[in-house]
Amino acid sequence: MIEQLTVLLENEKGRLSTLCRDLANADVNMHDLFVADTSDFGIVRIFCDTPRRAARVLEEAGYRARVVEVLAVRVPNVAGGLASLLEAIDECGSNVEYGYCFSRGEETAIDVLKVADASIEATLSEKGFDIVKAEEVYALDE
Repeated sequence: MIEQLTVLLENEKGRLSTLCRDLANADVNMHDLFVADTSDFGIVRIFCDTPRRAARVLEEAGYRARVVEVLAVRVPNVAGGLASLLEAIDECGSNVEYGYCFSRGEETAIDVLKVADASIEATLSEKGFDIVKAEEVYALDE
């Protein structure tokens, strides 16, 4: 499991840029940013170099921020790559609360999933899935 910074942000002009500036001013280096929104709020999910410190800094600045453990898995960047992973999770009886995917090259994609059962990581590894380790999360760009 890897740590993701999650921030609940009002869906108003300038709020995302202010969040990013506040993190930059705290010397937090963001590696990846994903935003899901509703009409009133956005959920900002961030991979950064210091997620726990970033959450503290943001909480002190009045944001609603927390660190969430998520599962990240490298899959072949082909049709059905994600489907195979989700089917394996289904076979284990675990539930996916949310997820998003991105590609880091032409051969692999990273599927990030919030799962109900953290122990599924070991089971998926035994089934041959390439789990992204915490120490790798900042080297995904390479």
